[in-house]
Amino acid sequence: MKMLNIRTRLLLAALLPLILISSLLGAVFLLARFGDMQAAYDQRNRAVVRQAAVASEYGLFSGNRLQLQALVTGAMQEMDVRWVAILNGRGEVLASAGQSDQAFSLPMSTLEMQGFASDRRLDWLSQPVLPSTIQLDDLFESNGVEATQHPPQLGQVVMVFSRQSIDKRKHDMLLSGGAIGALSLLFGMVLAVVLSRGVIRPITRITQLVERIGRGDFAAVDKLRDQVAANDPLQELQSHIHLMANRLSQAHGELEQQVDLATHALREKKEEAEQANLAKSRFLAAASHDLRQPTHALGMFVSRLAQLPHDRQTGELIHNLDASVRAMQNLLDGLLDISRLEARAVQVNRRPFALAALFDQLQQDLSAQAAEKGLRLRVRSTQLWVMSDATLIYRVLLNLVGNALRYTDQGGVLVVARQRSSGQVELQVWDSGIGIAPEHQQAVFTEFYQVGNAARDRTKGLGLGLNIVQRTVKLLDHPLVMVSRPGKGTRFTLSLPGAVGKHESVEELPKEKPVPDDLRGRCALVVEDDALARSALVGLLVSWGMRVAQARGPADALACLTQGVVPDVIVSDYRLQEGYNGLQLVQRLQQQLDHATPACLMSGDTDPGVIQAAQTAGLTLLHKPVRPAKLRSLLRHLLMEQPPQRATGADLS
Repeated sequence: MKMLNIRTRLLLAALLPLILISSLLGAVFLLARFGDMQAAYDQRNRAVVRQAAVASEYGLFSGNRLQLQALVTGAMQEMDVRWVAILNGRGEVLASAGQSDQAFSLPMSTLEMQGFASDRRLDWLSQPVLPSTIQLDDLFESNGVEATQHPPQLGQVVMVFSRQSIDKRKHDMLLSGGAIGALSLLFGMVLAVVLSRGVIRPITRITQLVERIGRGDFAAVDKLRDQVAANDPLQELQSHIHLMANRLSQAHGELEQQVDLATHALREKKEEAEQANLAKSRFLAAASHDLRQPTHALGMFVSRLAQLPHDRQTGELIHNLDASVRAMQNLLDGLLDISRLEARAVQVNRRPFALAALFDQLQQDLSAQAAEKGLRLRVRSTQLWVMSDATLIYRVLLNLVGNALRYTDQGGVLVVARQRSSGQVELQVWDSGIGIAPEHQQAVFTEFYQVGNAARDRTKGLGLGLNIVQRTVKLLDHPLVMVSRPGKGTRFTLSLPGAVGKHESVEELPKEKPVPDDLRGRCALVVEDDALARSALVGLLVSWGMRVAQARGPADALACLTQGVVPDVIVSDYRLQEGYNGLQLVQRLQQQLDHATPACLMSGDTDPGVIQAAQTAGLTLLHKPVRPAKLRSLLRHLLMEQPPQRATGADLS
């Protein structure tokens, strides 16, 4: 867009308010005048009709048609009258005059009526004719005539008036107002042009002055100073600019001396910022742990609450509460995935695997979501093999396809694998969704960035999926390309190195094996120092039919064993008191039990070192908040081949 010069801007600044004010004033005055004219027109019409009704009373009473015809003929001489009719009490026309095509047929009424035919610009008025009544004092009539008795209607006068004359007057007034407004604007424009010349020239000189100051040409600034006239309206401003130029020249040398000092100070600030960043990281780690603890307990309490008997209204409330907890858990899980990927704490297990099983699992997991939105999810079968980490590739596809279904309202999503001549295998995810505009195509890969979701509607996701995808493919060193057209859809292409297929059985994707629900009657030792989280976890395990021994710390856990508790499984928090962590406590308990009792750890700590330590010890680490279904599945796997243990002397929950 071409920028307007300063002269044009000044003219617009002067004329636009004038145009606006004059237009508003003209409109207000014209509307007021039009209203007055219409009111006078209506008042005159009503007066004419009423006068005709009074004059026709005797003629209707006596049935004198000649008198009535003379009356309507005289009424036609009034301004704007187009048709007049006088009707008797039975609705018969006794006398009429005017243009018959403008006549109106109206029912008899004792009330005054009026209307407007907008298609013909005609007003009609109807006035009833009632006999005049005179109250008499009859000394010989004791009862007399009741005052409330209504006299019979003699007839009705109907008149039709044309708005042609008043419309013409309004039109002429509108033209006159427009002509006056146009002349006023023309005069204002001429005046603005003349006055602007005295301002434009000084501003032009100031522009040249500032431009030369910007180039450092202070000698030319002195030459322009001599061109300033004594009556220049911006003389004071130009004098101040010259003074500023002199001071800038002096400050130029001083700035060079201050650069070294500023560099030294900047170095100190950088060191302070690094220390502050470390402090912030420690604070966020502590805040994350403290936030995960109550969220973890809340999820357990809600799961337990859902198992209790309740009515329909309470069930809806529990469902909404569970949805809110799951939304918070999804957010924390997403943040955990990002922190693990950023810290390179994710273990990559590269090996050849077939895409067929991965595609089948993808179809099974997301078909219900697609069907719920009325979309078609097509996962084209393939016999191709690739070399990568099957679990991480599945999570990438799960995010991409889930995101495509979330932002597609009609059509469907296609997942396909293509073999290229270079040996690469391309995994492509196509959708017919809303697409992504070019200016957003880089930003959508950043955390919490969502297009068209300023209200942060959680049904549209959290804005972490594509960021996790990008971090994962960078960790795997696989190129990811996005092509999108707004309103048409989006295509993601992930390039993987191809591999030669094998005939022997290979586990393509970790799958949960069906196991019986054998938790009932099993004994669990729960070690948790947070009272709220411990109460929630114990209540949930008891609701699953398990016998639970609970301990606040290592000392209580060891005391439980001394009392005869022989747990089938140990569930311990990682961060404990008394100089122990969960990993050390599990090892100590297993030594005292003299066998490798199945165990798992739970922690709100997202430190990659904790994850690495648990993996080295061969223990499963569940990050808080733990989903009840995930915990139950893990306990079933841990206890699948473990025979039940019996307590000998402890009081279990």
